[in-house]
Amino acid sequence: MHSSHLLLEEPIRMTSILEPSKSSFFPALTKIVGTLGPKSRSVEVIAGCLKAGMSVARFDFSWCDADYHQETLENLKIAVKSTKKLCAVMLDTVGPELQVINKTEKAISLKADGLVTLTPSQDQEASSEVFPINFDGLAKSVKQGDTIFVGQYLFTGSETTSVWLEVDEVKGDDVICVSRNAATLAGPLFTLHVSQVHIDMPTLTEKDKEVISTWGVQNKIDFLSLSYCRHAEDVRQARELLNSLGDLSQTQIFAKIENEEGLTHFDEILQEADGIILSRGNLGIDLPPEKVFLFQKAALYKCNMAGKPAVLTRVVDSMTDNLRPTRAEATDVANAVLDGSDAILLGAETLRGLYPVETISTVGRICCEAEKVFNQDLFFKKTVKYVGEPMSHLESIASSAVRAAIKVKASVIICFTSSGRAARLIAKYRPTMPVLSVVIPRLTTNQLKWNFSGAFEARQSLIVRGLFPMLADPRHPAESTSATNESVLKVALDHGKQAGVIKSHDRVVVCQKVGDASVVKIIELED
Repeated sequence: MHSSHLLLEEPIRMTSILEPSKSSFFPALTKIVGTLGPKSRSVEVIAGCLKAGMSVARFDFSWCDADYHQETLENLKIAVKSTKKLCAVMLDTVGPELQVINKTEKAISLKADGLVTLTPSQDQEASSEVFPINFDGLAKSVKQGDTIFVGQYLFTGSETTSVWLEVDEVKGDDVICVSRNAATLAGPLFTLHVSQVHIDMPTLTEKDKEVISTWGVQNKIDFLSLSYCRHAEDVRQARELLNSLGDLSQTQIFAKIENEEGLTHFDEILQEADGIILSRGNLGIDLPPEKVFLFQKAALYKCNMAGKPAVLTRVVDSMTDNLRPTRAEATDVANAVLDGSDAILLGAETLRGLYPVETISTVGRICCEAEKVFNQDLFFKKTVKYVGEPMSHLESIASSAVRAAIKVKASVIICFTSSGRAARLIAKYRPTMPVLSVVIPRLTTNQLKWNFSGAFEARQSLIVRGLFPMLADPRHPAESTSATNESVLKVALDHGKQAGVIKSHDRVVVCQKVGDASVVKIIELED
């Protein structure tokens, strides 16, 4: 992977752009989160998604019940076994999402300049004149002139499946609006977003808590995607809930930044959360179009410097119905990688899209090409400067391992870890080669039973750019001076050879603990 590294700042032969890319065991260093739904829940399609490069499966509880998602998850487990590809599970909460309830599921056509009444009376039937909604406080939150967007499924920006309403009058609990464009909405519910207005609803609803406490605990979810996260306190409350559930105390919280409130409190949220999801669909409505790129670049930079995974959404919307992305979308994916994204999250594209496997494959190929021109040297210097001196012991070891790997043109970095922290710190410096994270299980007890930890840590690295986990034999301790470390290293090297990332005479950088000391060593493989 390192051998074909280019820099956009250097002259490139234009004809070289047309040369076919070499296939690799790892489709890309950048990870892909796929949302599983109607078009992507069979064992066959999920297996195709895993082979194409999906490493995290997202379950969106904004629609369908726990039984439906459980059935999908069981199919995922079968697909994981058959493909031998690890996959993490992400539960996406509903949060304070406003919805229009369309019980009949009949298509509703709206005309430009027509009047539409938003009402909390859910017993009314949805029509082109009346939209029943799931919130009785909207009339108290909005005023004349405010903007409200209603979108079929998610906001695509397409004028045919989303409508822009302007508040004309507030009458009791009802809000009367003028439709600014013509659109046809279909399906059981539409998402409603009020631009730049605070909605007085809890971030974790009672329904969310119930789903986390039942479905989440039952399936030991790896990630909780906290929708509409607006304050650091939202993350703390979610953490308290997870800790109280025992089995989910290791679950990582990814704060979803979806509106102006979340943007305003971004720094505090980043400090509390384990990772960030930049939900550009809703956020793109709250922000003027010319400011969206600025937020993206600033937020990704902050996440990169903090060493916390950043996930970007809404990149190839058109692939929901088409086999190829638009030119703008293809460039958008590449820019997300160059800006520092750890992962790309696909929503409607895989949930209800016609080509879920092809979409994942296409996004993976674009990411791979972008990684080849990522300016790692500049990124490394920026990160070292940001961290400053004196560095922590672990940060110093991690950055040294990456610098050594690049200097000796290593094909891979192998990192022994029990918590996953050391491997994540190595990934923070964005090495141009894959990082094999060898997770050594630890034996823990709650005084009632003994458990091996490690599976959580292995799966949670599946959202971090460049990290590829491998769960070691629990009989091999992470910190040892005996020959056990050598045997684990041999297993890791064999895994790398099978994966095709390590060949004879390659150099490999190994990062491990020996006693109390952390050691970085360079080994050259023989025939």
